[in-house]
Amino acid sequence: MLHIGCHLSSSKGFEAMGKTALSIGADTFQFFTRNPRGSRAKEIDPQDAQRLRELLAEHGFAPVIAHAPYTLNPASADPKTREFALQTLADDLERMEYLPGNLYNFHPGSHVGQGEEAGIRLIIQTLNEILTPGLHTTVLLETMAGKGSEIGRSFDELKRILDGVKLNGQTGVCLDTCHVHDAGYSLAALDGTLNEFDKQIGLQHLKAVHLNDSLNPRGAHKDRHAPIGAGEIGTDTFARLINHPALKQLPFCLETPNDLAGYAREIKLLRQLYRE
Repeated sequence: MLHIGCHLSSSKGFEAMGKTALSIGADTFQFFTRNPRGSRAKEIDPQDAQRLRELLAEHGFAPVIAHAPYTLNPASADPKTREFALQTLADDLERMEYLPGNLYNFHPGSHVGQGEEAGIRLIIQTLNEILTPGLHTTVLLETMAGKGSEIGRSFDELKRILDGVKLNGQTGVCLDTCHVHDAGYSLAALDGTLNEFDKQIGLQHLKAVHLNDSLNPRGAHKDRHAPIGAGEIGTDTFARLINHPALKQLPFCLETPNDLAGYAREIKLLRQLYRE
């Protein structure tokens, strides 16, 4: 079964997101834990969270994905910036306990001139502080396009982070198709790219996929999302991707530039391309 969804607004609460997902044919979704460009987080209503848990169970949803704010940078040279990232990540994971058994995705960070080794060391340090044995959420590192000093542009960089995490059974990777394409990996040669991922990280650590076409040629390191089939990756590659035996049971989440009607059309298209 294809588990497919999109990014939804959390402004009306948890249950509303679940109902919106159902209305467009989705059985998973992604949402920001708080303002994606800031630090404010809406207070959680435990009853609203319970209603969403019941709805997800009733309709057989795949795990849903919470996304950290873009402003976090645990790899920063500035101690205050790192502390902000640590406190926000820790708070988000505490809030995610209202939705146990789901996923929390974040951009690893940028080393801002310190070098990747220093940045990776700082990301590991943050993860080792926020991960605890009682956590019921899997924390995902997102593959990155490689803009500027971004960390996570290669499978090797992600591997080095995961290898340094003490509780790495609570971690995984979210593969973003636009990002890996822009980083230089070939999705047209999907088997080769997945073999490289498996060699470097292990496919057992791949927990979710962001489905985004790219406006840029492969290796551009620019990160410009496009609707499915409207970019350089192309519909045929997405059809192979969602049907690949190593991927087809994962939650797929659209982050394409779309409104709800556009997401509904893309979800319908991808379901038509999926082979049981």
